[in-house]
Amino acid sequence: MTVQPRSKPTVAPDAESGGVLLSKGRYRARLGAGARDIAAVQALRTLCFRTEQIDQDVFDATCAHVLVEDTRSDALVCCFRMLVLDGGADVERSYSAQFYDLRGLLDFDGRMVEMGRFCIHPSWVDGDILRVAWGAMTAFVDAQDVQMLFGCSSFAGTETEDYLDAFAMLKHRHLAPKRWLPRVKAPNVFRFAARLRRKPDAKKAMLRMPPLLRTYLMMGGWVSDHAVVDVHMNTLHVFTGLEIGAIPPARKRLLRAVAG
Repeated sequence: MTVQPRSKPTVAPDAESGGVLLSKGRYRARLGAGARDIAAVQALRTLCFRTEQIDQDVFDATCAHVLVEDTRSDALVCCFRMLVLDGGADVERSYSAQFYDLRGLLDFDGRMVEMGRFCIHPSWVDGDILRVAWGAMTAFVDAQDVQMLFGCSSFAGTETEDYLDAFAMLKHRHLAPKRWLPRVKAPNVFRFAARLRRKPDAKKAMLRMPPLLRTYLMMGGWVSDHAVVDVHMNTLHVFTGLEIGAIPPARKRLLRAVAG
């Protein structure tokens, strides 16, 4: 696959009105509109998550869906969805609340967005796709005056042995502040913070860390002290939170430069 040189991004003036959120190089990110777009993102999710049935749930109807497309072919190369919450009091309405006890976030004062079902088409390997996705997210977060971004960050498969250095790294450097720390709710979890005593091999840890989670951590994100073993999705996932006000200024500048 040949990638065009990068060009200056452009952003729609009103991210809430639908249409294009961000256009950069050969990719554009836009908000989904209608049943056809919902079907397209569900098909991509089904391909990426390798589920036997179409990946869909009740949250699809209440979330905003972002589609990242190749402008040459209109191919859908990435998608994710966002649920806007007015504050911590609404956190029980989130997808993540099915798996984590989030009562620590009930007193969070500020708008929140849950980002979920993030996936990139397995045939497309280009770092600009992730950059455009995060640029679109930044534009949306700024337009909605969001103060916290959160969701479930997934590791492929359910074998914890494959990710011990990554989990050890999360334990030693990236656990949630005690006031926000999610408690155990799911019946099948890996309590890595309590069980692991090993010192992480930083290189191995980062190689096994999912790209989305790695980006969260680079911005100051934090995780739960346990991973949920999700047999249905064939993943291990950790609750991940990112307080917008805690993002390092230099990282904010980079994100907003991508977002325009």
